[in-house]
Amino acid sequence: MKKITALLLVTAMTAVLTGCVPAGTAPAGSAPAGDAAGSAAAEEEGSDLEYIKGKGTLIVGITDFAPMDYEAENGEWIGFDADIARKAAEDLGVEVSFVEIDWDNKILELENKSIDCVWNGMTLTDEVKSAMNCTKPYCKNAQVVVMKADKAADHPDEASLADVTFAVEAGSAGEAAAKDKGWNATAVETQADALMEVEAGTSDAAIIDLLMAGAMIGEGTNYADLTHTTELTEEEYGVGCRKGSDLKDFLDEEFDKLYKDGTIEKCAEEYGLQYALIPR
Repeated sequence: MKKITALLLVTAMTAVLTGCVPAGTAPAGSAPAGDAAGSAAAEEEGSDLEYIKGKGTLIVGITDFAPMDYEAENGEWIGFDADIARKAAEDLGVEVSFVEIDWDNKILELENKSIDCVWNGMTLTDEVKSAMNCTKPYCKNAQVVVMKADKAADHPDEASLADVTFAVEAGSAGEAAAKDKGWNATAVETQADALMEVEAGTSDAAIIDLLMAGAMIGEGTNYADLTHTTELTEEEYGVGCRKGSDLKDFLDEEFDKLYKDGTIEKCAEEYGLQYALIPR
């Protein structure tokens, strides 16, 4: 099962990984030579969909975030978001290319056209919604505190966390929650790195997504001694496109279609996300 693979793979990743581009896929950010003129014309007309069709590739910005996007043993990016993005690209008639990005620079990556969308369990914050053209939410989540199980009883609520040191992913909803509460937090590159900090004892706790906590900590995982405690915030996930992009409308229609034909539910079952879906 892919979810089992995630538990074994993600925690072992300590270096930046390169996204898998299927055979025949154009390099990220470039269009096939024969389509260059059409892509340029589409840019002038302002249609992001036609621009993407012209270059023949939907470039998806992600981070290593199980169970949404992570690498399988064969180097292919899989996960709930990756699988649905691949299906959307297929229905659009283009290849898909997954590119790992610095999450803190996701807005700049979109504006520079290094990527065409951000599809990685992205929380629909006010900042994100003001800087991107975002789809309707498709999944719900929460930010939770993760710490060693033998310390959890000492920190039963938010008031008891004032003196705790946290590790958080830079630019994430977890970092925003820590800042809002005035907690002592150190930003790291990924949520997986935040868990490593807790395991190593470098930080007392991490603030990560509930979905990731469910996949990566507790009995049967490489972080069996970690547990999640306080839920800090509730949130919704969406896909972010460039401001004014008509890709957003296509993706909203795609989500509607994939809910109706059962694809979304089947994919959610595979990755253990049934409870997190927001039905259309």
